[in-house]
Amino acid sequence: MAKVLLYTTATCPYCTRALRLLTRKGATYEEIRVDADPRQREIMVARSGRETVPQIFIDDAHVGGYDDLVELDMAGELESRLAR
Repeated sequence: MAKVLLYTTATCPYCTRALRLLTRKGATYEEIRVDADPRQREIMVARSGRETVPQIFIDDAHVGGYDDLVELDMAGELESRLAR
């Protein structure tokens, strides 16, 4: 199974949706709350080049945000990425 990492905040509806989608797909993931740790926000921005949440990584490859995750799913590519 792939290693999935999400940078999130507690109040972000897109973060919640991303977590739900990954749970439905049977993925295990690590969630890092950037609202609870400002240093993690700096790391997220440095890794992704983006300041918005969620920022999602699968096996250290940057997927993007929630919309990007949904696009992968709709294209039929999400499950194969998660299976690695």
